[in-house]
Amino acid sequence: MEIVPYNGTTLAFIGDAIMTLKVREMLVRQGMQKPNDLQKTTAKWVSARAQSYYLQVLLENNFFDEDELLIIKRGRNAQTATIAKNAEVYDYRMATGLEAIFGYYYLTDKMGKMEQLWNEIVKLGAQ
Repeated sequence: MEIVPYNGTTLAFIGDAIMTLKVREMLVRQGMQKPNDLQKTTAKWVSARAQSYYLQVLLENNFFDEDELLIIKRGRNAQTATIAKNAEVYDYRMATGLEAIFGYYYLTDKMGKMEQLWNEIVKLGAQ
């Protein structure tokens, strides 16, 4: 595994921005233009509950290799100062794991793998 000097929360910080951008770009390309609609629909994709669901399905389908699973665990098990406001702790941690793998792909320039992950999430749809 490539040594990644970033902790799980840092990877998730970047990954959250990447996933949010991917969702927003998709919605705008689909023709959505009203800010309120954009915000509400984006939230359906990037909520902790939705992200937890995506990660659970991908894990069940063995989407990730062993090294990627370590990155997901690094994000999932990271100690955070924030508390999940609108989510169960389990969902919040799983979502952080998904965000961490997005951040990992981005920071290590694994754009092809990031696109594969994104395409699998799109197939699952908004939650």
